[in-house]
Amino acid sequence: MLSSRSPAQIHTTGTDPLAALSQLGEKLARAHLHRLGFTLLGRNERARHDEIDLIAFDGHTLVFAALETRRVSMQKADARPDQQSPLWLRPRQRARLRRLAAAWLHEKQHIRPATYTIRFDAIGVVLDTKDRLLRLDHIESA
Repeated sequence: MLSSRSPAQIHTTGTDPLAALSQLGEKLARAHLHRLGFTLLGRNERARHDEIDLIAFDGHTLVFAALETRRVSMQKADARPDQQSPLWLRPRQRARLRRLAAAWLHEKQHIRPATYTIRFDAIGVVLDTKDRLLRLDHIESA
């Protein structure tokens, strides 16, 4: 029997709705980074009592990314498409991400690729109420 639910809904049934939204956004962000040639080194990595959303490496650049996923109704998406992108990293968030990255790099248990470039990115994922991707924004050096 065919299901009327989207693939995203099928894979996240039985979980907390907020956690399901976050997981779907993360999945879309990972796929985006993969298309750009990055290999995922970590996701939801614990460092200093906090978490780094995504860590990726493309052979040259080590990226620590903060991820924000949100869901909007189609009326809101149609009315203000320019305002659907999540707010980007404020100074306090940037400092926090830098501290977490330094802690992660300092820990001996991680594979640390040899690189001269470390970047802090922000990825925003906006979905509609049926979990369809409306927008994915990737801000390098956010």
